[in-house]
Amino acid sequence: MKKEEVEKMLHDKIEEGEHVSPILPEGIKNYLIDIDGTITDDIPNEEPERMATCEPFPDALKTLNKWYDEGHIICFFTSRTEAHREVTENWLNKHGFKYHTMLMGKPRGGNYHWVDNHLVRATRYKGRFTDLVEKEVTIEVFED
Repeated sequence: MKKEEVEKMLHDKIEEGEHVSPILPEGIKNYLIDIDGTITDDIPNEEPERMATCEPFPDALKTLNKWYDEGHIICFFTSRTEAHREVTENWLNKHGFKYHTMLMGKPRGGNYHWVDNHLVRATRYKGRFTDLVEKEVTIEVFED
């Protein structure tokens, strides 16, 4: 899906005269992808000069572009700051990453626990991008 198509799909949705959150079509995932340590070397914000010269992990580029081409939404969600936006966009474009949006300023430090009214799934990057596989795991949830 092209950026314009995604923006249109996620734009204001009205049902019965009320604004409601859009729901993605069946089978379409909304990927939030970290940058540092996930698609390239782990570069701290305190060393921004390295952001322009690092190399992407080849399996990340191949897999993310495949997901984009399959119609999934690719959003880079990074702890880099707004001051790093231009160097980051230039780097993504230089290396051929296809994506729809980028969110800056993700909290640093890890140990994320996301609470949302929409379905959330998480996959921890452990050194290799592949297609995702199903696996049964134990998770923490709110009481019913």
